[in-house]
Amino acid sequence: MITGTPKPIDEILEMIEPYDNIIVAGCHGCVTVCRVGGEKEVQVLSSTLRLAREAAGRPLTIKEVSLERQCDPEYVEQMRPYVGDFDAVVSIACGAGIQFLAEKFSATPLLPGINTGFLGVTERQGEWSERCQGCGDCVLHLTGGICPVTRCAKSLFHGPCGGSVNGICEVGKDTACGWQLIIDRLKKLGQMENYTKLKPYKGWDSSRDGGPRRIIREDMI
Repeated sequence: MITGTPKPIDEILEMIEPYDNIIVAGCHGCVTVCRVGGEKEVQVLSSTLRLAREAAGRPLTIKEVSLERQCDPEYVEQMRPYVGDFDAVVSIACGAGIQFLAEKFSATPLLPGINTGFLGVTERQGEWSERCQGCGDCVLHLTGGICPVTRCAKSLFHGPCGGSVNGICEVGKDTACGWQLIIDRLKKLGQMENYTKLKPYKGWDSSRDGGPRRIIREDMI
């Protein structure tokens, strides 16, 4: 799940200051799960912006929109009949969704209403933690299903550093040593032989060649 946090209202008000007629667009995907970009959040943000602008003596017209996903063209195209009638769009989807809207509607300013966080999981209600950095070269089969790139504070790829004490990372007492988690998991699975199979440092250039990554499935085209 892609996580995010709301931008401060003052920051959004500054972004929309030149405009009097906007769309606030939500997304029913990941940002709905972490409660920053769903239909309810569209309504709350829109109401807050209207009240703030009314208090400033500059009424604001807002169209509230909630797309199934802002990262898929079939849903984004639903906005095309009316998006040109508005001065700007405040999107409270993740950064990928915002950029996709900007590509599709290049004549309309796209403004981010949230700060995109990370690929994570729900620890409990209201708490999310990172699990994946999307590095493009997954080794979870060798590490007991625990990612060394994400779970190790230094993204070490060969084993723990000297700063780990009693399974706790040196960056803070609330941070478990990622490699201790991996070793404990491998022992539990009876797969400690995988520890010796781990690759050296990642060849980042193989997964990040200087531009945005792309996946093409010929069987789906």
